[in-house]
Amino acid sequence: MQSVQRDFVMKTIKNRDVHFVRFWFTDVLGKMKSFAVSTNEVENALEEGMGFDGSCVEGFSPTEESDMIAFPEPDTFQILPWRPANNAVGRMFCTIRTPDGNRFEGDPRYVLRKMCDKAAAKGYIMNIGPEVEYFYFEDEHGTVPLDNGGYFDLTSLDSASDLRRETILTLEKMGIPVEYSHHEGAPSQHEIDLRFNDALSMADAVMTYKMVVKEVAMKHGVFASFMPKPMDGCAGNGMHVHQSLFDFDGNNLFFDANDPDGNNLSDLAKHYMAGLLKYAPEFCLVTNQYVNSYKRIASHVEAPAFISWATKNRSTLLRIPMYKPDKDIACRVEVRCPDPAANPYLAFAVMLAAGLKGIEDELPLPAPTEGIDLFSLSQDELDERGIKMLPDNLGKAIDLFEKSELMKETLGEHIHGFLVEEKRREWQEYQSTVSQWELDKYLGSL
Repeated sequence: MQSVQRDFVMKTIKNRDVHFVRFWFTDVLGKMKSFAVSTNEVENALEEGMGFDGSCVEGFSPTEESDMIAFPEPDTFQILPWRPANNAVGRMFCTIRTPDGNRFEGDPRYVLRKMCDKAAAKGYIMNIGPEVEYFYFEDEHGTVPLDNGGYFDLTSLDSASDLRRETILTLEKMGIPVEYSHHEGAPSQHEIDLRFNDALSMADAVMTYKMVVKEVAMKHGVFASFMPKPMDGCAGNGMHVHQSLFDFDGNNLFFDANDPDGNNLSDLAKHYMAGLLKYAPEFCLVTNQYVNSYKRIASHVEAPAFISWATKNRSTLLRIPMYKPDKDIACRVEVRCPDPAANPYLAFAVMLAAGLKGIEDELPLPAPTEGIDLFSLSQDELDERGIKMLPDNLGKAIDLFEKSELMKETLGEHIHGFLVEEKRREWQEYQSTVSQWELDKYLGSL
């Protein structure tokens, strides 16, 4: 199969007048990295990889151990539609190895692949369908929106309809199917939902999606941002992650029409959900990795911080969508806390790890929280109901993550240690910075 895919890449390069191929990979924080390879070197790179300086990549290797090799994955080859058709440019995602041929433990894509392999050994395939939100602004220097639209507006208020349309067409040219798109609740906020796929393919698709959104915006002279909470007083950007486990025959293992609770959930799905609820505080640093991520969570503006689940209640951390309750393929759990600034490879890996741990330990699923807006409850009322909260700032998230054996096991010591160190540095820098809010609040009166 690998040789067939390699042949396809080389034939496409010749037939489509491709002159450069970009090798894509991410650093530990999920920022896209790449270097361009001449097509004369691609065939050799498919066999032997291409060397690069890993010390220049956030979270990879120190200077004295800097040599890394990027091995392109031929099944990820695509032509970049925003580049000219003449002298075209392709791309492939890469696996990172050390010079001795071993997989590099700091490669986020490898972390997810390992978790998918662990699930596969138990007979499971993780399928994911994310809802990825973002803002359009006039430029990168401020938050001036392009419109004042709200949910599902399709009028002159939604001035970005053509931008979304072009983005979707570009994604489809790259083999990424889209379910639908719409204007989100905040001014100039938008959402494009990708058709579900296996976890590794979807992580590649999310990275491609973010690149395409920004490329199309730049082409039209505007700026797109996936910052979790760029504006006060309105909702931030989320990345709700719909997920389920299938078997190798395409059967949804989360679905059970005989569920005594009436939610069509199998026991396996309930244990998986219990694992997500138990370990969410520990994996929150990965799904919500920046200081700004907690401005979204702590604002209680449509961002679920409450560790509970429901079917209809959108204020809970987990939700079971009931659009098509009797259709087995549609049965899934929606995790609502992640934001689009997360590294999708690591985010999907830690959620899968939490779910599998719930299955392994047969964790019981608590009763759902229906019929009440959790945002309206005081802390005392939440305590009375036994509803706990996600960490409300980066410092608390770091402490929980650092102590988590599951996160250390899932991510490996290299990435786990880097995230603790890097995020403590970020938190300390934030705490020592005097904000404009503090100056406005205190300077004139103290």
